[in-house]
Amino acid sequence: MHLNAKKLEYHSHMKVLVIEDDRETANYIYNGLKQQGHVVDLAANGRDGLILASKEPYDVMLVDRMLPGLDGLSIVRTIRGAGVQTPVLFLTTMASVENRVEGLEAGGDDYLVKPFAFSELTARINALARRPAIATETTVYRVGDLEMNLVAREVFRAGTALNLRPLEFRLLEYFMRRPGRVVTRTMLLEQVWGFHFDPKTKVVDTNISRLRGKIDKPFDFEMLQTVRGVGYLLKAVPDP
Repeated sequence: MHLNAKKLEYHSHMKVLVIEDDRETANYIYNGLKQQGHVVDLAANGRDGLILASKEPYDVMLVDRMLPGLDGLSIVRTIRGAGVQTPVLFLTTMASVENRVEGLEAGGDDYLVKPFAFSELTARINALARRPAIATETTVYRVGDLEMNLVAREVFRAGTALNLRPLEFRLLEYFMRRPGRVVTRTMLLEQVWGFHFDPKTKVVDTNISRLRGKIDKPFDFEMLQTVRGVGYLLKAVPDP
């Protein structure tokens, strides 16, 4: 891993929690992020990490998969169960597709395999935190009474703000760009999750269900609809 943080430009400061038991890796991340002006908290084991993750507000959390006391998957499952929506980037030496799927299904938003370049780590953190470097103009998508602001990273339905996780935001954005068009499960696996084959997982169905719970369940009309045997589509208005 090569630290090259000074050559990169950043326009927003974040509060980041790093849960990592390897001291060298933790210091590498800590020093690099501090150089960029971010506030960084470190936890060297799972239980301390869970306490911080549950009590403190963070923009992003970096969580090692294998930790003493409590593993990374358990930490993320616990905070998601408690309603904590902070974006999570898993750090791990476990590089298989099965491991990646397991992390995403536990509630993680992204996955980075060690060893990694600091520039890639920073790019992924910025993507998860949704901090645009320079907001030149607002890009807004509207489908029916659903509105998405890509720069502010906000979603409203019928004027009500919806609290979406980064993965849910990406998933909805894919639909918002294709209103009224059928989107297949394969398209979602490729474009949202980056899988170019079927990993034999219910990660799409699970996240569609979570998204529906936020954009449809509290409202009269179900916009995100299932097309049996084909996929899903986002409808602006109900059928007459």
